[in-house]
Amino acid sequence: MSAVDVARIVAISLVAAVVVGAVALPLLRLTRRASVVAQLVVLIIAAVAAMAAGTIAVGLAMYVSPHDLVVTLVVAAVSGVIAVALAWLLGRTFVRSTERLRLVAKALGDGDPLEIDRDVHHNIEFATVTAELSATSRRLAEARDEVVAIEASRRDLIAWISHDLRTPLAGLRAMAESLEDGVAEDPPRYYARMRAQVDHLSVMVDDLFELSKIQTGTMPLTMEHIALYDLVSDAVAELAPLALARSIRMTEDCGDSLVVVGDPGELARMVGNLLINAIQHSAEGGTILVAARHDGDDRVLLTVEDSAGGIPEPDLERVFEPGWRGTAARTIDPSTRAAGAGLGLAIVRGIAEAHAGNVSVQNVPGGCRFNVRLPRQQHLTA
Repeated sequence: MSAVDVARIVAISLVAAVVVGAVALPLLRLTRRASVVAQLVVLIIAAVAAMAAGTIAVGLAMYVSPHDLVVTLVVAAVSGVIAVALAWLLGRTFVRSTERLRLVAKALGDGDPLEIDRDVHHNIEFATVTAELSATSRRLAEARDEVVAIEASRRDLIAWISHDLRTPLAGLRAMAESLEDGVAEDPPRYYARMRAQVDHLSVMVDDLFELSKIQTGTMPLTMEHIALYDLVSDAVAELAPLALARSIRMTEDCGDSLVVVGDPGELARMVGNLLINAIQHSAEGGTILVAARHDGDDRVLLTVEDSAGGIPEPDLERVFEPGWRGTAARTIDPSTRAAGAGLGLAIVRGIAEAHAGNVSVQNVPGGCRFNVRLPRQQHLTA
């Protein structure tokens, strides 16, 4: 067969395919919103029709005998039927996979848990998409649980703070009215009590401001080398009168060679909050032990152990939540316990994490122990 004949055959087949394609394209457009099965069937029929049209056109041009033309058309017809049947079966498989993906997406939107088996899909693409949706569902479920917990904590915090603010404000109002009406028998004593209430309110507002800086990541840190012995000694000396008023004995066990890198003011606040918490919850005549030691090669462990009777096991994971209050299981004296917004331990955790450390709590015989782990660095980082 000459090159000219081959070129004419190619040209005839191309024209036939273009004509069939021109007819099939509108059908594909009409079925673009139909199922995958319908689109695959139209595509297969168009392909078979293009081949048959080209064969008939070439046969009419006398390039094949009538017998060969009939044979070719029969073969094309049988092949076309088989191809359409296979396309229908393949389309049904795709439809089942897409239906499963639809159900997965619906469950994802509704927040329902997903139990997905990759083996139910017959191709790697659908299986991969399903696995990604399953992973996304787990992450969204964890995020939803976290949001619910944060929202519950926020509501509790607002309720507790509202109550704690109302009490000193009511006292201030009553004392101010007594002074204004001239019925206060001892004005200097009223002034002293008003000053104490104002100081208490200032502490609460300061705690709220500190917690907001921690939660928004805007707490500025001035990093420098700090000797834990000096940090602990200063905190114990500052709070000694409060402990003495309740006959609580505070002892220290810190080596003078323990040095960390951190913000002196924030770390002092962290230690002070831990000591105040221990003093407030310990029974009169109790003891508080503050200790520090090496915790491996690159960390320092600071512990504050009290004699407050321990914390119920279910509450151990909640003590660092903003606004969380202890239960009656801990030994406290309501007449001497300073009312607060329950932010002290949340601030402790925030300060520890801001210094690349962590804090935990565990029960010990007679009380509980708070463990603060901080990185031990030899040089300041730029």
